[in-house]
Amino acid sequence: MLLLDVFLVLLLPTSAALRSSGEAALDELIAPEMPRKRVAIIGAGAGGASTAFHLSQNAKDAGIPTDITIFERSSHIGGRTTTVNAWSDPTTPIELGASIFVEVNTILHDAAKHFNLSTSSAEIPKAEGMPDLGVWNGEEFVLITSNEDGWWEKAKLLWRYGLAPIRTNSLMKSTVGKFLKMYEEPLFPWKSLSEAAEEVGLRDVTAVTGRQFLEANGIGAKFADEVIQASTRVNYASNIALIHGLETMVCMATNGAMSIKGGNWQIFAHMLKDSATTHLNTTITKISKQDDDTFSLTTSSGDTSTFDHVVLSAPLQFSNLEIEPAPKHTPDHIPYVKLHVTLFASPNKLDPAAFNMEPGKVVPQYVLTTLADGEDYGSSPNGVGKAGFFSISVSGSGLNPKSSPPYRPEYIYKIFSPLRIDSEFLSKILGTKVPEHEQEDNGPVTWIYHKVYYSYPYEYPRVTFEEIKLDDKLWYTSGIESFISTMETSALMGKNVAKLMVNEWSEEQSDGQKEASGELKMQDEGEWRFGSLRDEQQKPIKAKL
Repeated sequence: MLLLDVFLVLLLPTSAALRSSGEAALDELIAPEMPRKRVAIIGAGAGGASTAFHLSQNAKDAGIPTDITIFERSSHIGGRTTTVNAWSDPTTPIELGASIFVEVNTILHDAAKHFNLSTSSAEIPKAEGMPDLGVWNGEEFVLITSNEDGWWEKAKLLWRYGLAPIRTNSLMKSTVGKFLKMYEEPLFPWKSLSEAAEEVGLRDVTAVTGRQFLEANGIGAKFADEVIQASTRVNYASNIALIHGLETMVCMATNGAMSIKGGNWQIFAHMLKDSATTHLNTTITKISKQDDDTFSLTTSSGDTSTFDHVVLSAPLQFSNLEIEPAPKHTPDHIPYVKLHVTLFASPNKLDPAAFNMEPGKVVPQYVLTTLADGEDYGSSPNGVGKAGFFSISVSGSGLNPKSSPPYRPEYIYKIFSPLRIDSEFLSKILGTKVPEHEQEDNGPVTWIYHKVYYSYPYEYPRVTFEEIKLDDKLWYTSGIESFISTMETSALMGKNVAKLMVNEWSEEQSDGQKEASGELKMQDEGEWRFGSLRDEQQKPIKAKL
């Protein structure tokens, strides 16, 4: 027995070493490095940047090499997250669109921390002597509030709206809680947005208008019309009789609103910095599927390049993109809001007379709007009403370097409207004549910037959403915009697509290993077949020597 023990002590390390060596050699034989995945992403907005960032991370974790290239037709990263500089002064950046994100936006929040970006409360420093917020219906302010309101003012709000604010907050939390399940396993990543929405219980919320959803949940009409509708108009240029219930609730989820100092676009620039090669001012005009299952991409200048996978991260209907052959699934052409954004600087406060206020009264810092009594536009997209605009806000302040004397303190305003803001409108709200050319260094408007966006879809009620995978190796992120249109949800879809892609690659890798390893089976004496040395059921091989 002792002799046997000695033999075991001597032989076991040797056998283990041989087994280890054999398995390592076998691993090299059956698991060669996967070919580098060449991925093209068209669009450097939130969806495209998030796709690239998470694809790079997930592929690295899975041991899959990638080569990711972003094509962006504009001159900047971030899509609709754009800043412009008042008076062309880089020390005074102003967000043009996509101004804030909130605490529950975990992708953006976590990215800001990961990249060590400085965040600030979205609360604009209070303009001296101005109430915080008012809701204007084109005839009167139906509501004016201030953070400094005492108990009596708050009691009057309770008298006016009853328990509707409390019920709305509870309904918002319940609805957002369902949405947050889409971030978590086992649902994440989801191959179908329609199925995911149904799985978490949101299909019934997107199936109805905001008004229907609020009524069904006991939210009073006065609070819905005066407060919630003001929020849907400033955020989505839509009344609650048009916008679906889910997006209505998103408008009320404002806790912990924040932004990145210097512009939210920096999140997406950092996402792309280490994960992709970015080509700005580069328009892709054609995607052609090749016989070898790759894609040839053609730019407007005629250059071509080849990729294994393509991700479309911009609404296809605005891309002027030819896809050949046509994919199995083509996204529907849906109506988008054509939003006019106007930024301007002025030393003047808004004129109370323009809002039918008594002389000496002060117009609030944020002027939101709603419909007047008797106005009912139903689901019409042309529902701005008597107010004529969706919102006017004091978005910041600055020192005008071009004034005389220089560095005069001025307010910087932002207007959302369905039509272009002209000098006549500016003259009315400022209470002084603004020339037709609008801008003068020492005039009532010292700097102005006009921008027109197809900013987001009209969020009509619906129960199905665009396919995420348009065809084999061809992906689409913008379908989520008719579900919820925010920076965060675009980033979520990018993260989702990235995970789906890497999961597919990992399955390919696993299938390749299984195919390479096979199973040994002796068919005839003297016949060899290679198989895995780790197969517990492997039988002795007989061979003639």
